Amino acid sequence: MKLVVALGNIGQEYAGTRHNIGFMTADLLAQRWGEENAWRKADNAAYLERRMPEKCWLIKPTTYMNNSGAAVADFANFYHIPPEEVLVIQDDMDLPVGTLRIRRKGSSGGHNGLKSIERALGSQSYPRIKVGIGHPVHQEQAVISHVLHPFRGADKEKIQEAVSQAADAVEAWMAGADVGELMQKFNKKAPKKPATEPAAPTSEETKENAQ
Repeated sequence: MKLVVALGNIGQEYAGTRHNIGFMTADLLAQRWGEENAWRKADNAAYLERRMPEKCWLIKPTTYMNNSGAAVADFANFYHIPPEEVLVIQDDMDLPVGTLRIRRKGSSGGHNGLKSIERALGSQSYPRIKVGIGHPVHQEQAVISHVLHPFRGADKEKIQEAVSQAADAVEAWMAGADVGELMQKFNKKAPKKPATEPAAPTSEETKENAQ
């Protein structure tokens, strides 16, 4: 049995914001499965049940980001799901906008949703799909404003593609793909900037090089 945890904040005012990457991915998956209106309600989450082929739960915590662990604990404890079978979809400010990174385990990196999940599971050894949202100026208020505002322009297009890839990765994992396989397929390095051609040497430089 597997558990997919899509992180975000409930409420229309948070829809489409940078902190709601997980919810955006979950909603896309529900659309793919024809279950947009099939979400069921538990005490701390909205959820869908899927067999691919084993039973999988896709949940959107309804406790707000900072208490996401409550929903994770409800499902993980009741169904005896170990941390390595809990996949978390999260936003990541340390990655460029639209960049996907899949990790087998790791620290919270200051992400409040992950901190709550770590406390709930008593472990950092759970896989996660990180979607880059870019970083603002390094000031606390700027960070809060950044994560709670929607994407615009070119960033919006990049995020739509990243969310689609994140959904692909979730489906592959639910169907049995190993995290290592997902990392190999989806963890793309940012393209290197083309090297600039050196300027043609001056006559004085030519003389110096010849000496």
